[in-house]
Amino acid sequence: MQPNTCAAFACFTTKCIVDSTKMGENETKEVATDTSEHVWFPFVFENSTHRDGAIYENTLLRKEWFGFDFADRNETRLEPMMLTKTTKSCLYYQGFCRFHFAKHMLQFFSLTLAKSPVSSGPVQLYGYIAVRDKRDCMLNYVFNHRRDDPVSVQQGSLIEMTGPKRAIKVGSAVLVEFDMRIKNGEQEEDDLQLIDSAMACINEIPWKPIKHRIVGKCGTVDMSFASVEHAVEATIEIVILEVQRCFSLSVSSCIYAMQDYEEIPLFHGTIDQSRGLARFVVAVMLDTDMLLKFKVGNDVIRYRTFKAKQHGCVSRRIKLEFASFMMKVTWSTI
Repeated sequence: MQPNTCAAFACFTTKCIVDSTKMGENETKEVATDTSEHVWFPFVFENSTHRDGAIYENTLLRKEWFGFDFADRNETRLEPMMLTKTTKSCLYYQGFCRFHFAKHMLQFFSLTLAKSPVSSGPVQLYGYIAVRDKRDCMLNYVFNHRRDDPVSVQQGSLIEMTGPKRAIKVGSAVLVEFDMRIKNGEQEEDDLQLIDSAMACINEIPWKPIKHRIVGKCGTVDMSFASVEHAVEATIEIVILEVQRCFSLSVSSCIYAMQDYEEIPLFHGTIDQSRGLARFVVAVMLDTDMLLKFKVGNDVIRYRTFKAKQHGCVSRRIKLEFASFMMKVTWSTI
């Protein structure tokens, strides 16, 4: 299905890979790690670059997006979990609140450094990818790293997301802004511009995750996102407890999107002590199961299931010989 979110110059289909995974603990679902994937070349606004200030002087862009103040680079002030608790207005019927409704939400599934000026080794990336919606028209960062805190990424590898801070509403036009650079020496003027511009997403119709390929001066970034229908906001909090030895950990969320479960990488790293992970916000279709997948080392995989609700929170636990995990998922409408 072709989304009308962004005008595309061309597209091509990549190989389909489907993985059916047995969950264990009496939980079995099919999780599609990749499905008939398409890569789109979206329309990027002319004269919308940030480094040279062109986006701030673009009168046509300001006219079309009159509610957005492009000069305001502050992060959204809205927090997640704003409607977690039930209120006096809540009216439940057959288990669902009839006052607070699920809404279509934009969900980023992954970011990938598709092409790099250095093919044989990692580069250091910094900058941001952010989304503006009509909830407050301010920047909601999906990726955000300063120059003094870059991330090391190889060509073809995932770029770990740092957001969004709260759910992204698709009830009206959404703008995606990005300015990413490659650190290339001691001085910022020596750095390479990876991508810098803005693009629009204007369609509410749900679709499967599609990689939107942004071709820049010194490389290419793939942004995989989709509109999730009738969604609620899931805020995921994870704490690692009782660590007995060092181990590698990968955490991802699997959500239902257009007849398949799609995986969203949340965290990948080494754990050597008790700690809490960053808070993650994910859009989940109401009354479907969200799966949290924990991969410990190379062969230990555990899943926990959470049914998407309009309000409330649920906690689960995983206990292994050398560590235990406590997770809490808080549900909210927006």
